[in-house]
Amino acid sequence: MAALLLVWPLAAQQVAVDFDPAKTQINWTLAGNVHTVHGTFQLKQGHVAIDRATGAISGDLVVDARSGQSENNSRDKKMHKDILESDRFPEIRFTPQKVEGAVNAGGHSSVRVSGAFLIHGATHEVTIPMEVSFSESTVTAGGKFSIPYVEWGMKDPSNFLFKVDKSVDVEVMAVGKVAR
Repeated sequence: MAALLLVWPLAAQQVAVDFDPAKTQINWTLAGNVHTVHGTFQLKQGHVAIDRATGAISGDLVVDARSGQSENNSRDKKMHKDILESDRFPEIRFTPQKVEGAVNAGGHSSVRVSGAFLIHGATHEVTIPMEVSFSESTVTAGGKFSIPYVEWGMKDPSNFLFKVDKSVDVEVMAVGKVAR
């Protein structure tokens, strides 16, 4: 009976997931001519609901923009003050709207998730290739995508000596529980 109760939500057409900020990892990489910078952000909260029959998805994943760090205090201060303006725009938000591909609620799925990405006060449409796995009541969802931050209106931190790419690569590994 206990096993049936664990599997029952996975068999339903509607699946809801609450993501765990402590277990979710958000890493970013910015390539430059001198070296490549690596950093992290922290998930503030995340919840999604997927209709497996239609591919509709709703919810939000909210990142604390002020949590961004690269383990270099002066670089991080510049990132928050001049590029992200994180005091003015404290949240980065992804609102998924559509899933392409079948979500296998009893195993592994390769899907594409499209939705609205809010950063620096502006919303942009993005599609993120994701690998999603369900294991009993745990869900992991991983994906990689690029943010063309300069094109999206943020300041280019390059100077006459140090040049960086105009887009930053982001890798997410979100871990959550099937909501009851």
